[in-house]
Amino acid sequence: MIVDSDVIIEVLRGNAKTVAWLRHQRAEGAVLRYSPVTRAEVRAGARRAEQPAISAFFGSLVALPVEASTGDLAGDQLARFAASHRVQMGDALIAAAAIEHRDDLATFNSRHFPGVKTVVTPAR
Repeated sequence: MIVDSDVIIEVLRGNAKTVAWLRHQRAEGAVLRYSPVTRAEVRAGARRAEQPAISAFFGSLVALPVEASTGDLAGDQLARFAASHRVQMGDALIAAAAIEHRDDLATFNSRHFPGVKTVVTPAR
């Protein structure tokens, strides 16, 4: 399962329901992955003192590669959904990763990912 930025932010903030949901996913055997775009988004909005905890958390997840094919899929997402759903580059790249790897996407903002087959909304 690919974990979106908003879910990771809730975990890092200590949201008990989201943390419990994530732990349950791990206990069920889910491989928790992320796009490097998510890592950039989370780090960009964090304070310097939060960086070590952020790095440690990302170290417990699996990073997905961003390949030329990911860029192609993201471009397709933008062409198809930018105007109608206001999809932006970051979300298009995250969606492309989910599509390319045929993986579920955990997010609180499902409207940002109209082309992803399975979007999961975690507990909040």
